[in-house]
Amino acid sequence: MSDERAAASGAPHGAAPGAAGDPAPTVETPDAHPRFDDGLERLWTPHRMVYIGGQDKPTDDSRAQCPFCRIPDRSDEDGLIVARGEVAYVVLNLYPYNPGHLMVVPYRHVSDYTELTEAETVEVAHLTQTAMSVVRAVSAPDGFNLGMNQGAVAGAGIAAHLHQHVVPRWTGDANFLPVVAHTKAVPELLADTRARLAAAWPAHLPAPATTEGDDA
Repeated sequence: MSDERAAASGAPHGAAPGAAGDPAPTVETPDAHPRFDDGLERLWTPHRMVYIGGQDKPTDDSRAQCPFCRIPDRSDEDGLIVARGEVAYVVLNLYPYNPGHLMVVPYRHVSDYTELTEAETVEVAHLTQTAMSVVRAVSAPDGFNLGMNQGAVAGAGIAAHLHQHVVPRWTGDANFLPVVAHTKAVPELLADTRARLAAAWPAHLPAPATTEGDDA
């Protein structure tokens, strides 16, 4: 410490901080400060850290790493499966944009829509139609977003296994949370959503309509 700084601080030249004669440090308690109420509620979503951290994301494009290939081996409840078809199934999105966000997924590990067989193409479309009907009956949304993200550059989180999104939409469901915090508030547990949709799913799906001449 310089002579000038020592004089200004009142400490003798060469004295170390905290030496005898220095005032004791003051420790403030939280109660010493008034609490400020900003008028905001706090929405804690720690489960989102799994998604943000990429814990469930495959490390490569192989079938062994693909969650969509593993899900059908689990029970419907554990895998969040709503319905199973012959060549495709319907599952809740583990990280939903909205309550009832479903995905229609072929069992076969295939990435590109053009690689689907005719049977897969028909059933994916049919299950998508049924998913819309069931969600309408259960949750009465105002509309839907339907779509496939083909390739990582197009936004596919798991690009190696094709999946069709069925996202119910309600007027006013787009608020500041996804924009500011990349978080979506979902008011119902996924297990409860799955149970309600599975209960409303028709037990026997009607066969896709055929046109004249198909059987010729």
